[in-house]
Amino acid sequence: MTIAPSPPKLATMTGIAIRLALAALCLFHPAINVRAQPAHGIAMHGSPALPPDFEHLPYANPGAPKGGKLSIGFQGTFDSLNPFNLKAGSTAQGLNTNVFQTLMTRSLDEPFTLYGLVAETIETDESRSFATFHLNPQARFSDGTAITSRDVAFTFDLLKTMGRPQQRYAYGLVKAVTTPDDLTIRYDLTGIGDRELPLTLALMPVLSEARTDKAHFNDTSLVPPTGSGPYMITAVKPGEKLILTKNPDYWARDLPIHRGMFNFDVIEINYFRDATSLFEAFQAGILDYREEINATRWLSGYDFPALRDGRVVRESLPLGGPKGMEGMAFNTRRPLFADILVREALSEMFDFEWINIHVFGKLFTRTNSFFAESELASTGHAASAAELELLKPFPDSVRPDILAGTWQPALSDGSGHDRDHARRALELLASAGYKLSNGVLARDGQPLAFEMMVQDINQERLALNFAQSLQRIGVNLQVRRADEVQYQRRRQKFDFDMMFGSWLASASPGNEQRSRWGSASADQEASFNLAGAKSPAIDALILAILAAKSHTEFVDAVRAYDRVLLSGFYMIPLFHRSDFWIASSSALAHPEALPHFASPLFGPSGTLDMWWRKAP
Repeated sequence: MTIAPSPPKLATMTGIAIRLALAALCLFHPAINVRAQPAHGIAMHGSPALPPDFEHLPYANPGAPKGGKLSIGFQGTFDSLNPFNLKAGSTAQGLNTNVFQTLMTRSLDEPFTLYGLVAETIETDESRSFATFHLNPQARFSDGTAITSRDVAFTFDLLKTMGRPQQRYAYGLVKAVTTPDDLTIRYDLTGIGDRELPLTLALMPVLSEARTDKAHFNDTSLVPPTGSGPYMITAVKPGEKLILTKNPDYWARDLPIHRGMFNFDVIEINYFRDATSLFEAFQAGILDYREEINATRWLSGYDFPALRDGRVVRESLPLGGPKGMEGMAFNTRRPLFADILVREALSEMFDFEWINIHVFGKLFTRTNSFFAESELASTGHAASAAELELLKPFPDSVRPDILAGTWQPALSDGSGHDRDHARRALELLASAGYKLSNGVLARDGQPLAFEMMVQDINQERLALNFAQSLQRIGVNLQVRRADEVQYQRRRQKFDFDMMFGSWLASASPGNEQRSRWGSASADQEASFNLAGAKSPAIDALILAILAAKSHTEFVDAVRAYDRVLLSGFYMIPLFHRSDFWIASSSALAHPEALPHFASPLFGPSGTLDMWWRKAP
């Protein structure tokens, strides 16, 4: 005879404790019929690594000192404090997580796992046909008002109709939304087949219905918003500076998910028009921290008084997780780049080896996958039987060498005059109808010429090097540098021939891929589908990724997806680094334990959420 344990004394428990206790009780009483159990977290595959009673995130220091000021800088400018609408290309940095919070929050130590924040628990079933969020009764906006399910439903409706394209699409899949009470909201996801959608909804920010101007939501605004995060915006100098000040009444300051996090009292965010002035400000001690992306500067630029006397320290830290893709994207909406032979031919002429030797001191590695240096990368692996089954309906979508895992981006001899690659490029262009005559490559009397839009001197230098390589085969590339506002407007409207793109890779790619490569996003203004890709194979494989129930199914789907993207030659892959280069004031400190799946290493806000200022 098995004796079940006595039920907990619910009279002394509230909130999350009651729900978790009931869930435990149901495990011992199968006769109690419930569809789902409330959980403190949710993982895309498997279970959350941290138990319900975890004390802090693995990479946070719970004993970190509180207080002090952090000064950081970004290149560019800003004209809005609303990061959620279509005109958010020039929104101020550092607002998400600091000012605006989501229902649940990500652990950067796991591929894709969320833990409770505004919502303290989530309920869903095995098929993920619904998602119910139970809000934390203590959750408050910065004006002191309680966060209710009505605010969540309001935000959902607002972003579904007026948010960014990826939000509109994902939220549009939801069948129905109900709010049984002030602290509960339920989403009906019946028949959608998207196992990531509950997590997508969990990452939705929560806006105050009373404080949000719905009628002017799509307008740029410099009015400080009302959020629920640890900081409030206390000063704004348009385009130049933003001051975030710790909210002394922040409702979640004692939650385990934030223990050891958000340690500075004040965060000053400064903007600089160019990379040189940004670096000079750091040298002068105006800024406390910088991430270095310029290999030349990393090699030879860090020889200044503050570093020599120990006021500044420099670190090269291991960067875990997939390395993602940076590349020069072809706009296939333009007739010139609709021809894959042209795209492949031009890709042959990017001389990474020469650049890496003569410009970057051999610090970079050529990127050969959209998920480089991870198990999700297809390069180096022959397609599995499961991948072949996924690709079977699309027999011409993957090249044989990519299917075999043997393909690599064009590798030159590093001399700067590799004739083999020029010959290969000209052969491909001849197949596309181009002929070289008097040093000019043309088809039907039209020279092969196009423009590359760049944003800064680093992009300009790479583009000019590429232009010189193309001149050898009679191709005319003009490089045009745009200011921040013009650059963002042209990017959002896809008004370019070619431009640089960066697609950060998650260890758990999912719904964001629709906005990057899905057919529906190709014509959606401000989407991240820079190349304008429209491929039934891509669309089907995104669905396969979202429907994967096991880790093995997931890896097979992502690798097949990677193969299709590589076979499309939508961009010229650039390069990546395996280490994260930073320099900081010696008065700052960060935990010794680093998150395993963060990109960038210290979180997406760029405001050093897990750092602190040392005690004087």
